[in-house]
Amino acid sequence: MRLLAGEITRAIVLEYGSVGFLQRVSAPGWFQALGCVLGFDWHSSGLTTTTCGAIKEGIRGSEEELGLFAAGGKGAASRRTPEEIAASGDRTGIDADPLIYASRTAAKVDSAAVQDGYQIYHHVFFFDAESNWAVVQQGMNERTGMARRYHWLSQEVRDFVCEPHAAICCDARGRTLNLVDEASEGTRETTAEIARQGPQKLISELSHLKRLALPRRHEVALSDIDPQRLNRIFLKTYEAQPDDFEALLSLPGVGAKSLRALSLIAELIYGRPPSFDDPARYSFAHGGKDGTPYPVDRALYDRSIETLSRAIRRAKLSQPQQLQALRRLERVFGGQ
Repeated sequence: MRLLAGEITRAIVLEYGSVGFLQRVSAPGWFQALGCVLGFDWHSSGLTTTTCGAIKEGIRGSEEELGLFAAGGKGAASRRTPEEIAASGDRTGIDADPLIYASRTAAKVDSAAVQDGYQIYHHVFFFDAESNWAVVQQGMNERTGMARRYHWLSQEVRDFVCEPHAAICCDARGRTLNLVDEASEGTRETTAEIARQGPQKLISELSHLKRLALPRRHEVALSDIDPQRLNRIFLKTYEAQPDDFEALLSLPGVGAKSLRALSLIAELIYGRPPSFDDPARYSFAHGGKDGTPYPVDRALYDRSIETLSRAIRRAKLSQPQQLQALRRLERVFGGQ
């Protein structure tokens, strides 16, 4: 998988440039198809993590030649994303700070501002020498065992906290506190304003709310309102005086429960309700690696790697006709 992923990535970069690759991995249908080409069944549970890992390992050592880099991974590897981006920046002169910010903010949005019941456990950040980037991250719902994948593309991000995703895909849709929905603009403005107020006033408001009957549509339990814990967070937001919701979201310690409490105040006291529309639009199935429709043919797989490798070598020697077959694949996906 590592070898084939590396050759496919090189072929795409050679034919369409690094931006062409970033556009493709941010398209959920194309990404799912790539995972199938690499040997996963269409409904395999590990397609996302293994496909990203295969790409990252497949281009290892040739990142500077390609002008394409990958950072992060699953679990502990995801938490090393900033230092991996910084290391690439040190080697190449790429300004790492905006890329690290993009990586952290994308992760924070999908773990705290989109509260859909899925815990983020996988985060991979792809970027090129011109600071274009894409994110592929995944969350797991421990209760259902279902996964949800979040795709980002820098070219489509006009605002990190207003409709920033290229796509979100999942089979199961449900109630979601979606603070990055366009309809949550009033909530974002109000929560930032509330966060600049003194913590004593906010805690007093929350104490009053504990005596109210909350609307059924609001995904906030009274047990979530812990004045002692929130007092420390609100003191931090008061001292920081965040200019807007994005600055508030970026503050360390401001997570899902803090934002739920602030959105509750914004709705019940200031009349600025958030959106509860689930942002997932695309679907992919989730199941086991059971050999459907057939087990991987290892000999055929190895021949595919060699064929792609040979085509790339010849294309680099001014024989681009060897990549015509890849162009035919492109038509299948409508130019994504």
